[in-house]
Amino acid sequence: MATKKKAAGLTVKLVKSPIGSKQDQIATVEALGLHKVGDTKIQPDNAATRGKVNKVSHLVKIIEG
Repeated sequence: MATKKKAAGLTVKLVKSPIGSKQDQIATVEALGLHKVGDTKIQPDNAATRGKVNKVSHLVKIIEG
C-alpha cells in the first residue's frame, strides 16, 4: 500500500480580517496567499515564511498536522 507523505510546510489560516491593519501587514497577509477569513494555505517552512507569520501573528493561526 502507498503511504501518504505529510506536506513539508506550514499550514497558515487567516482567522481575523486585516481591515484596519497597517498597509504592510495587509500586504504580508496577501503575500501568504490569504484573502478571506477562513482561507488556508500551505507555505514552505523556511525563515521567510516564519517571519511573515510572526509579523501578522495576531491575524493568522498555524495549524499543526
